[in-house]
Parts: sequence; C-alpha cells; structure tokens
Amino acid sequence: MSTAPTPNAITAVPRMRGRTPMDPATLVLSVLIPVYNERHTVETILDAVHAVGVRKQVICVDDRSTDGTWEILQRAQAAGRIDLLLRHEVNRGKGAAIRTALAASTGDVVIVQDADLEYDPTDWPTLLEPLIDGRADAVFGSRFLGGPHRVLYYWHSVGNFVLTTLSNMFTNLNLTDMETCYKAIRGEVARSLRLTSDRFGFEPEVTARLAQAKARIFEVPISYSGRTYAEGKKIGWRDGVAAFGHIVRFNLFP
Repeated sequence: MSTAPTPNAITAVPRMRGRTPMDPATLVLSVLIPVYNERHTVETILDAVHAVGVRKQVICVDDRSTDGTWEILQRAQAAGRIDLLLRHEVNRGKGAAIRTALAASTGDVVIVQDADLEYDPTDWPTLLEPLIDGRADAVFGSRFLGGPHRVLYYWHSVGNFVLTTLSNMFTNLNLTDMETCYKAIRGEVARSLRLTSDRFGFEPEVTARLAQAKARIFEVPISYSGRTYAEGKKIGWRDGVAAFGHIVRFNLFP
C-alpha cells in the first residue's frame, strides 16, 4: 500500500550519496516551456530545442496568451514538434506554468526553457554533464561565470547579485546566479519538491527546496542574450522587490 507524500520538502528527496550516473543512451530530457505572448520567438526556440541531439519530451504550457501564440503552438503540436501542449484557462504566471509542465513530465532530467531567445539550448550538454556523470542532482546555469552575454542593464545585475546573496545566506549555498532560468534537475528530484509559486517566485523557491532537500547542486557557465523591455522582457522591478519576500518565506517556512 502506498503512503501519502510528505508535506515537507526537506525529507522529500532521497538522500543521494556518491556517484549516481545516468545512461546518456537512454536518458530522456523533459523540456518545460512556459509560454505567454511569444508569437515572435516561440517557433525559433522550438527549432533550437529540436536541434540539440538528446532524446527529449517537449512540454509547452500556454499561460493564456492573447497575441496568437496559442494558435502557433497548436500548429507546432500538429506538426509533431511538441509532445504535450497544455493551456491555462486564465493567466497564472510563469511559476504556475512551470508547475503544470513539471507535473506532466516523465523525463529522467527536467529543464526549464523560456520561450524567448535569452537562453540558448546549445548550452544543454554543459548542464547535463554533471547529472549524467552522477555528481549532481541539480545543475544551475550561471550567467556570471564567464560565458558570452549581451551587455544590457547594470542595475539588473546588481539586483541579481543582491537577491542571490540573500538566498545564499539562507540556504548556505555559494551560487552566483540563483535567478537563472536554466536549472536542470533529476526528474524524480524535481517532481518530489513541493512548489507553490505562480509568478517569478519559482526561482528562489526551487532553490530553497533543493537546499532543504540536501540536493547536490553544481553550477556551470552559460551564454545569455538578454532582451530589452521594448523587445518583450516581462520581469520588472516589482518582481525584484517581491523576490525578497519569496526568499525569506520559502527558507523560513519549508
């Protein structure tokens, strides 16, 4: 008889010790793509996703787009470019879309792929290597470890540093980029975490839950091509302010 899942993320993840390698020949990567009003970029990112030579399960969750993105996604699914296409009845936020995709995933590893063009799937092999090698349960792709990046907003980098430092103080991790989109996580670990964030609180929440679960976390350099607000960037200063509350809440109340 099965038992009910524990409500405490600290005990949710099996304690993994030593090497736990994965077979690259059989590995399936669940690609979780939250989408909201990205009609200009979503087809391009799907091209980039399919160009990476790894077995994958592509899951797109449309967060009630209003600009024609949903129709583009439907055509992409009909063409076999999306394995599972889901849609929220109302706009709920990026975190909610990721949780919907995660719940439907079955892959050995899961990774979040934004539907814009800021993060490049050609970085996936670098992210997957510590997982395949068995050294990690989660791998964060850092935009601040030397990878090529588009030069943009100084104060965004300052805000990221402050938020990452505050998160590190609570989690006792030494991350350089807590807010990165690219977090590749072993599938059974990711699906065992109790996540609740609807908007951009997903990043500090999943980081806190992984730390509380004593997951083995690696960090690797990635490239980054940030967007301007004119180009469609959605996260704003209000989300940065809210992140302070998210960090405190998710770390003090596991």
